[in-house]
Amino acid sequence: MQLNQSQIQKLSQELKLTPQQILQSTILQLTTLSLEARVIKEMEQNPVLEEDETTKDKEKEENEKDDIDWEDILPQNDDFKPKREYDKSKQEIKWIQPDVTGFAEEIIDQLKLLHLDESEERIAREIIWNFDDKGYLTLPVENIAMTLSESKESVNKVLKQIQGLDPLGIGARDLRECLYIQLIHSSEKSIEIEDAIILIRDHFDDFANRRFQRILSKLGWEKERLSLAQDIILRLNPKPGNAIDSEDPGYIVPDLIVNKMDGEYIIEINDSRIPELRLNSSYLDMLKKKKKVDNDTKFYLKKKVDMANWFIQAIHQRRVTMIRVMNAIIEKQKQFFEDNSQPLKPMILKDIADIVKMDISTISRVTNGKYVQLYSGIYELKFFFNEGLMNSYGEEISTRIIKNKLQEICDDENKEKPYSDDKLSELLKYAGFPVARRTVAKYRKQLNIPVARLRRKI
Repeated sequence: MQLNQSQIQKLSQELKLTPQQILQSTILQLTTLSLEARVIKEMEQNPVLEEDETTKDKEKEENEKDDIDWEDILPQNDDFKPKREYDKSKQEIKWIQPDVTGFAEEIIDQLKLLHLDESEERIAREIIWNFDDKGYLTLPVENIAMTLSESKESVNKVLKQIQGLDPLGIGARDLRECLYIQLIHSSEKSIEIEDAIILIRDHFDDFANRRFQRILSKLGWEKERLSLAQDIILRLNPKPGNAIDSEDPGYIVPDLIVNKMDGEYIIEINDSRIPELRLNSSYLDMLKKKKKVDNDTKFYLKKKVDMANWFIQAIHQRRVTMIRVMNAIIEKQKQFFEDNSQPLKPMILKDIADIVKMDISTISRVTNGKYVQLYSGIYELKFFFNEGLMNSYGEEISTRIIKNKLQEICDDENKEKPYSDDKLSELLKYAGFPVARRTVAKYRKQLNIPVARLRRKI
């Protein structure tokens, strides 16, 4: 008798995370500012959650106890009068915060210079709202035409007009077009500009890949002429969107604060702005009154209470985990914490995971995007992690030292004949760092150092 395939039983193991575990993982990876926003959002969505005012009252009482009565300490002088009395008739100055304008709004403000009709302005706005941070158009012209039920020719016409706005190069679809726009709209007119236009328009691939000899053969130019045109191109802006700095400056808020007191390191979680949470007693009472509350309401409240409890526990667990991880980092990098001029020891996520008896993924969530404030400054937690290699003397050294040496070698090389990865490996070995060619290539990419061919200059 043959069994139908649908009747065959199959035994398999699956790993499923509970809602509590998912929430804990999510909360753990949040930075302090993100957590503050998440807490506010959670309080808005879950009526059972509320701010614990008793914590505030206790803190206020403790602060009042610690307050010093300066009248008992300072000598009294009833004859004292201030030299100038405050004029209450004067109005208090109100500082007006400047309205921050976005990149797209800056370009839209310039549309009035183009004298577009209603249809063209609609196309222009659609184009501009599809610029990325660099100022490039991310959506194909065909898609914009289809979305607005306009012809491709109409969209292209408006796009060309936008490309003439400031900063030059916006609206380009790629780097070649970006550089070409800046050159053809340049107010400077010279032979060097014309040569630069020829390079970008007709020989961009060879120029981008530093195939200078091929260009010289094709165009019959001297090296000096090519070099002058190259200087013009190097002065252009490959990311015109960055020219409009309309965003607020990025401030770093440390997630942890470490202070040294009496020879010991004290770790604080910098979450004083995040309110202490508790469950609303009124809703808990409703849940206890079984007869007076219908089943639907009871089910809803039970669900919200569970979610609120999980959320409070997740925040508490985040604090405990972050302190444990930070303690482990201090333990491994004690030399650096004692004197920040000392090099960091090789340390990977697994080292910390072994100390705190947690999974590597948990350590990654704790350290990703978070900062710690020390007496010497603010550091990203990822800063303390680096791989290690054995040098020629058998000592384990940080890969950061090797990368610094690699950067130094590349900076000092002859740009007309840059070193290959094999040569770089040889030079590092000579300096006492036995690093294979493949490792050199990996470190070079991490340092954003191009291959030798792309580092070559005329």
